Amino acid sequence: MKFSKKVLDNGLMVLHEKRDVPVTTVMLAVKYGAAYEKGEEKGMAHFMEHLCFKGTEKRTVEEIAREVESVGGILNAFTHEEVTAYHVKLPSKHLEIAMDVIFDVFFNASFPEEEVEKEANVVCEEIKMYRDNPHAHVMEKIKEMLYKKPFGEFVAGSEENVRGFSRDKMLKKHRDFYVPANSILCVVGDNSFEDVVSFAEKFSVEREGNLKGVEKILEHDKKEKEGREGISQTNLAIGFHFPKSGEQGHYASKLFAAILGEGMSSKLFREVREKRGLVYSVQANLDVGKNYGYMIIWAGTDPSKEEEVIKICLEEFSKMVDVTEDELSCVKVQVIGNYDVEREGSDHAAVSLIMKEITGGNAEDYYKFEEKINSVSLEEIKKLASKTKFASFSLGPS
Repeated sequence: MKFSKKVLDNGLMVLHEKRDVPVTTVMLAVKYGAAYEKGEEKGMAHFMEHLCFKGTEKRTVEEIAREVESVGGILNAFTHEEVTAYHVKLPSKHLEIAMDVIFDVFFNASFPEEEVEKEANVVCEEIKMYRDNPHAHVMEKIKEMLYKKPFGEFVAGSEENVRGFSRDKMLKKHRDFYVPANSILCVVGDNSFEDVVSFAEKFSVEREGNLKGVEKILEHDKKEKEGREGISQTNLAIGFHFPKSGEQGHYASKLFAAILGEGMSSKLFREVREKRGLVYSVQANLDVGKNYGYMIIWAGTDPSKEEEVIKICLEEFSKMVDVTEDELSCVKVQVIGNYDVEREGSDHAAVSLIMKEITGGNAEDYYKFEEKINSVSLEEIKKLASKTKFASFSLGPS
């Protein structure tokens, strides 16, 4: 494995990890996501991601898919708070095809007028899908309990917003943000850095944008409950504000979450499920970016046991102040091991390198994970355990 990094003359950042396995992931990301949106814009970044696949100046929607899939490739994209990324995973020998298609989709999307209304219907069905899924709905609502609008709102926005976005407004937003100087290319696979740079220079564009920063993010700690017919289990989430990426305590957060609620050996699993039999599943998850950070405890339980489960989860959180050096040493091995296993996937590595570059300004930190984790002290864990403010949301039978 060899890592290389370069900024092209047009401002495009190029990251490359050379591997000997003949599979390559090409990922092109823009530093623009849901956190950049005002309330009336919420959902636009996600809608634009959909529309980028609906045709370009030289390819139809069918041609975009066919060129990648005909050589065994997989094409996809995702929208997050601080980034929107488009990626292709395919045999390394077809690198030029991947680069050609992904750059075309990314920079030259034409947003055909006839596709806008049709794709709005698709996005609205996606919004309904998340809302109808109790677990997904709760995980979205807990963010609303932790942050004021617009950041606290769902990344995909509302149906009202989506149906109100015009083709011209979205295309302008796309051209403002989707510019080389605001973008990062990451290629992980069995290709030379020279080829990656050459293709990037060949398929890139010369364009300057009109960039604006992330909307102001304001925290709060709300607690709400919701009832719904047709369900028999209560889904609940407890949220805590945690360090942002790059802040002191960021790596401690990863260890804290692992000890508390990741896997069958975690404190929550042992206490809430194994000892008391109150849940089938309970877990702790982190969501961290350059401008925000939070940890969620999620559980599904019988409605009559909701308050008991919340009480136990909060108690286990506060007991993290008693974590021992032995426990910390063991979880460091676990977290580093999980990281190494995840690194096997070229797509996972590409996402991680891009996010390190965006949230910390230095993709090379991806390769310093073990060092950063091993440097975490017991005092950092205990400091996180001293938090007393929390948000909560639950969805149960009405």
